[in-house]
Amino acid sequence: MTTDTAAGDRISLPGGEMLAWSDLRTGGPAGGGPLAVLAARVVPAGARVLLAGPHEPAFLDRLAHAEVTCLLRSHLDGVALADRAADRAVRVIVGGPAGLPAGEAYDVVIAGSGLDPVESVEGARLGWDGVLATLAGALRPGGTLLLRLDNPVGLHRIVDASPWYADRDDAAWTIDGVLHAGHPANLDQLRGRLTDAGLTPDASFAGYPHPAAVTALVATGELDRATSAGLFDAVLHGACTGGYADRPVLQDPARLAVDTLHAGLGNALAPAWVVLARRDTATGADRADLPVVLARTGPPEVGVMEVVATTHGWHWRVTDPPARSGPAAGPCASRLAAYRDAGALTGPVPTGRLLRTLLLDACLRRDLDTLRTLLAGYAGWLESSAVDGRVAGAPALAGVDNVVVAGDRFAVLDPSWRAAEPLPVDVALARGLWRFAAVLLTGGYAHPWSSTLDLAGLTVVLGGMAGRELDRTTVAAAVEIEAAVVAALRGLDAKGRLKLADELSALEPTSPPPGPESWQQLREAWLRQREELGRVRAVLGWTEDLLTSRERALRRADAMINLLNGSVSYRVGRLVITPARWARRAARAAKRRLRAALRRRVVREEQQ
Repeated sequence: MTTDTAAGDRISLPGGEMLAWSDLRTGGPAGGGPLAVLAARVVPAGARVLLAGPHEPAFLDRLAHAEVTCLLRSHLDGVALADRAADRAVRVIVGGPAGLPAGEAYDVVIAGSGLDPVESVEGARLGWDGVLATLAGALRPGGTLLLRLDNPVGLHRIVDASPWYADRDDAAWTIDGVLHAGHPANLDQLRGRLTDAGLTPDASFAGYPHPAAVTALVATGELDRATSAGLFDAVLHGACTGGYADRPVLQDPARLAVDTLHAGLGNALAPAWVVLARRDTATGADRADLPVVLARTGPPEVGVMEVVATTHGWHWRVTDPPARSGPAAGPCASRLAAYRDAGALTGPVPTGRLLRTLLLDACLRRDLDTLRTLLAGYAGWLESSAVDGRVAGAPALAGVDNVVVAGDRFAVLDPSWRAAEPLPVDVALARGLWRFAAVLLTGGYAHPWSSTLDLAGLTVVLGGMAGRELDRTTVAAAVEIEAAVVAALRGLDAKGRLKLADELSALEPTSPPPGPESWQQLREAWLRQREELGRVRAVLGWTEDLLTSRERALRRADAMINLLNGSVSYRVGRLVITPARWARRAARAAKRRLRAALRRRVVREEQQ
């Protein structure tokens, strides 16, 4: 074993290191959001931790309370990690799993990027089971293994525009699918492999929206049980909407994730799974404190929200970031339309189904009675939350995608996002309805209204079904509020806010939906544009036919006039009519002169 003295005595090179390769530069490391929070939850204070494979620096930040050893295959990544953690007791081993020091044992082993990136291609190849056996052997009795496994038939592969089997990137050393018996292909097979390695599988989580960027972890047991929970609906939809915003997809991943959830396949088609396993069941740690949901919503700086299961149902738990009760200070703080107050995530999580899902279902089934009931209930709930005609706090921003319905009860799902200033009830309602109208029209959903309605028109119609008289001026004000709120949630600067406002104002029924570039939805937008162009062409054709017929009539009239101008009767008529015209004009002139003379005479008599 050699030591790289340039980076200190904390980098060990047992052999098999990849000198010119970097996992951190190819987008392969495990994310630092929910996965890092879960890792910190299972690592006791002062524990010895083996971080196997590439991980984002956020993992080290989360494990500051433990003694960490990093096992990497890339020498470049090892040097960068050692330099970054120079002020901490972090040891780095660069090489394959065979380079782990003999006799060393760890309380927790974390492989948040899976087992494939742990093995170096420069040394002896152990295979997936061999790497698992090596890591399991490095666990102390009672120790915990945290392992991520990518789903070979997960949602990410279903929506990917490029086939997974055609990957030719540098990081694709091997491409594994369900045909490779050396890898487990589902969660049950993974648990079986863990059992064969002498471990006892424990809690497991479904990771969304993509294996390389997990922003939401949901307990698999709860995911299979509560298939209609509004919480899971909102979490999966939000994770997939943001997770695929910068890549083209075959179809909308958020829509597919929600459909798989309600079909009971949210766990089977999860892009990845994260499993905890124990070395010894008798001395295993208590898992009662593990969350049901770990999700990052909004910009990375807003932190991770947690939901835990209690005897009284699901409850919020806030540990990161520290709660704050108002808008962030700063020169532009007064201009913020919304802010996040993590301290509001307390108490039980509202139960029920997501209002957006119920409305979409009613639209698809042309169920106007259900639509009226839901929209009237939503409007009435907003009205009941108002003071002096204005809605403040979380209800002011509660759109149909953040409201759950249980019977006749409406409630805000995530109350941490709050309006900086109270909004008029009509504007708050119009904003929520406009957001739903945008989803309905740009998403290409079938609905019971005229296809010629634009977004503002459909918003007014929805307001009428809710029992409220909205106009286009109110809708325009709601769109301005929507642009300001979304800009605040995304952390956009002034230029970004202006661009966003222009994009929202330019949305039309023929526009593709904002978010991921879905080929399916782009095709639907193209079909709507073709239909609209067909209507425009029909109107233009009818107008052209009308103008042509009028032009022909004018030509016939002109020809008739020209014909009459040259006839004898026309000339005789003119000889008769012309003197009469002259006489009439002379009579009018004489009358005007007589009236003027009479006025002058009257004036002289009055003066005398």
